[in-house]
Amino acid sequence: MGTSLGEFGPTASVAEAAGPQVRRNDLALRSSKIMIVDDEPTNVKVARKYLAMEGYESFVVTTDAREALALVDRECPDILLLDIMMPHVSGLEILSAVRKNERSVHLPVVILTAANEQSIKRQAIELGASDFLSKPVDPSELIPRVRNVLIVKQHADHLEKYSQELEAEVLRRTAELARSRQEVIHCLARAAEFRDDDTGRHVLRVGRYARLVAEELGWRGEQLEMLEQAAQLHDIGKIGIPDSILLKPGKLEPEEMEMMRKHSAFGKKITQSIPEHDLNVLRRHTELGSRLLETTESPILALAATIAMSHHEKWNGTGYPLCLAGEDIPIAGRITAVADVFDALSSKRPYKPAFPFDKCIQILEDGRGSHFDPLVLDAFFRRRQEIAQTQIRYADPE
Repeated sequence: MGTSLGEFGPTASVAEAAGPQVRRNDLALRSSKIMIVDDEPTNVKVARKYLAMEGYESFVVTTDAREALALVDRECPDILLLDIMMPHVSGLEILSAVRKNERSVHLPVVILTAANEQSIKRQAIELGASDFLSKPVDPSELIPRVRNVLIVKQHADHLEKYSQELEAEVLRRTAELARSRQEVIHCLARAAEFRDDDTGRHVLRVGRYARLVAEELGWRGEQLEMLEQAAQLHDIGKIGIPDSILLKPGKLEPEEMEMMRKHSAFGKKITQSIPEHDLNVLRRHTELGSRLLETTESPILALAATIAMSHHEKWNGTGYPLCLAGEDIPIAGRITAVADVFDALSSKRPYKPAFPFDKCIQILEDGRGSHFDPLVLDAFFRRRQEIAQTQIRYADPE
């Protein structure tokens, strides 16, 4: 039984039978921008005419190979029909340059050539040619080959767009999780801090001070983010301390107060008027805090557990609870120790007024080599201006 040529053509009945989605895809293909580069005007005219008869409307053409790369860069075509044998610049040179350009590296390139040499075709394939068409161009080959290449590009573009959308969504969700994690950590830190500080800004200041010091010491990126959040949990163990101890003003005699103001371990001295038994319980807040945080696989909470356990240790080994000394004390604990004591000195408390900035600095300096790691202390002092700005930004309300 005979078959007419029309039965093989792109008839409306085939598209309709395929459904509306196929018709939409077909329209999208025909809106593609086709670039033709051939030094023979007749070849350009013929190829363009065949494609226009098929419904393609957008063309960029040139017979001067020297213009090709600039046109590709400016017009961003969806497909390039490229002659090989041209004066000034060969098609292979253009193809090579196209593949080296980040903007056009994935541009489909169909080679138009009258050459039958296998070496030329192999070289074109190695440079990334998408397909070949022999000249003179046969419309029965041109149309389906262009269509097939454009369909592949359409799918590639769809996947690229989906990948970008997916990446944007992942970044958005990651940012949401980071914000949620930060809010949870801050709420947990404030839950402990509200026991004896009804603003909860102490933990924010300590976290920021710790970050500034660590940055001065060379920490970068995620390390800084983790430290700032983990340092906010330094006193989470207060949750386990009875109010009768935690909220006791601890009024000191004048001689004890004078000694306290000069002593480097100010944070510890304010508890001296508490009975020894109660003092031991209060000191246990470091162990309580560490136990609250240590049963986790979260890097931030693991760091927070280390800080909770070590921020009352002293450089000379007279701190608590483990009497660690020098570099045996984790660096995050040494950093937080300076940040925490400075904030205790510079903040108003029921048992003391806020000390002037210079006096706080002097008391910290008095603790050099005894309470504080000298290198950490120097880093704190070098960020003095930003420390003062943080004080102002996160100041407790009157």
